[in-house]
Amino acid sequence: MTEQPHERSGAFETDRSAEVVAASFAAAPDERLRDILTSLVRHTHAFVKEVGLTAEEWAEGIRFLTETGHRCDATRQEFILLSDVLGVSSLVESLDNPTDGHCTEATVEGPFHLVDSPARALGDTIDETGRSGEPCLVTGRVTDTDGAPVPGARVDVWQADADGHYDVQRPGEIPDGNLRGLFTADADGAFRFRTVVPRHYPIPTDGPVGALLRATGRHANRAAHIHFQISAPGVRTLTTHLFAADSPYLDSDAVFGVKASLIRPFAPTDDPARAAADGLPNPFRHVDFPITVRRLQPADRGSRGYFRGPRRS
Repeated sequence: MTEQPHERSGAFETDRSAEVVAASFAAAPDERLRDILTSLVRHTHAFVKEVGLTAEEWAEGIRFLTETGHRCDATRQEFILLSDVLGVSSLVESLDNPTDGHCTEATVEGPFHLVDSPARALGDTIDETGRSGEPCLVTGRVTDTDGAPVPGARVDVWQADADGHYDVQRPGEIPDGNLRGLFTADADGAFRFRTVVPRHYPIPTDGPVGALLRATGRHANRAAHIHFQISAPGVRTLTTHLFAADSPYLDSDAVFGVKASLIRPFAPTDDPARAAADGLPNPFRHVDFPITVRRLQPADRGSRGYFRGPRRS
């Protein structure tokens, strides 16, 4: 008599693949981690079955991800870039930072944020080269949802130059820290700095993410913007953008970062007295960008994710 194989509930079966694999995480002591991995398995297995993924295609996907990892270093994070062009970064930021109609909307951090921006005094310029670009004054005020100022808020800003490059993309050509600055808002939550009008630019296309865009017929351009990250004790850290209203690509930003509420005109300004007071040539451009942040609530999680390491990207 032929012995029948012993049936085990954990034996892999194609029809029950997600159920079987998800069950392996049932004893995970961290409930949130268990929920994330269970959902990840369920959706990944459904995707594989929906598209009928072949072994060759799966191997190509692994190769692509491996190459993505190889392009990551201290100044470039290709995985963040991949997340950006798939719209995942924008979705996560939006879900993790609900505005409730009162807060400034969050958007993607991007692949070129540095942990240590140079500290600058209010009114300083972040343009250390002075070689190109239309001079611009940026002003704003950080308040909470009740309209109260957030004195001493840290205002971290960074942007590309007039040629569309960040300092880390042209080491030796562009000074370290150029077009970056860490400002401390005054007692009324106000901040101001001098810079150049931002320009639209392409995201890096010399890696696997660029190959993906070319294969799918997508352009790589970002609408012109200045990055902001606002932090202070007792408030939720906000990462957002200020977009130039006259920029192309507002409707087709390569990383899906544009939100209508973040678009502002960089107004041509002819004011010799103010130009002289702020150390700008006349005429110049001026944009005001008030920022509203949310006070931390007791229910806010101390951590924003289990797989998020130190942010130097």
